[in-house]
Amino acid sequence: MIRITELQKDFGPKRAVDIETYTINVGETIGLVGNNGAGKTTLFRLMLDLLRADRGNVTIDDIDVSKSETWKKELGAFIDDGFLIDYLTPEEYFYFIGRMYGLKKEEVDERLQPFERFMNGEVLGQQKYIRNFSAGNKQKIGIISAMLHYPSILILDEPFNFLDPSSQSLIKYLLKRFNEEHNATVIISSHNLNHTVDVCERIALLENGVIIRDIHNIDNSAAKELKDYFNIDEAEEI
Repeated sequence: MIRITELQKDFGPKRAVDIETYTINVGETIGLVGNNGAGKTTLFRLMLDLLRADRGNVTIDDIDVSKSETWKKELGAFIDDGFLIDYLTPEEYFYFIGRMYGLKKEEVDERLQPFERFMNGEVLGQQKYIRNFSAGNKQKIGIISAMLHYPSILILDEPFNFLDPSSQSLIKYLLKRFNEEHNATVIISSHNLNHTVDVCERIALLENGVIIRDIHNIDNSAAKELKDYFNIDEAEEI
């Protein structure tokens, strides 16, 4: 369980995050949505202890993330390509991640197999460093590396960015299957509301760092509420 309590983060005069309380239960799929500057990425960075909160805390299974690192082995995350070691090849990077979690090379190879279609023959065996890949393939490498050790909590910031439509469809399927097979808590942020509604059973709507709505998405019922909030015309896709 993840619990956010009286969490605040300021950047100068701007309060980027201001959440009184929010709880994410084990096995839930959560989507964070909001306009640019709503606080989605800042919230993720606070949850991952990449930023220090000005007030309040985030706990994972009652462990304050800012006071212990024991929770890290249970979590996988990809925020941006700064998470990658770009002077390695994808293979080297995947094996490095595997070693961090006690996985043998053979185990890493086995865990990469379900991602073969997602990689589309453009990631493995290319004999080049990660820094020389396209933004889309860097995104794929980051997402796969976050899922490789079967974390009980997966956090992805804008996972659909830079991906072609086929890859976007595949990652939705992979995220749903990962949640079902491992009872993993999956938390994503995205500007693509269609994909968020398709993947997530619960959606947190952020505005100026505040969660103003906690929407339970039953049979994609959140689509209309989000469309109304973002003033999207009936003829437009969300």
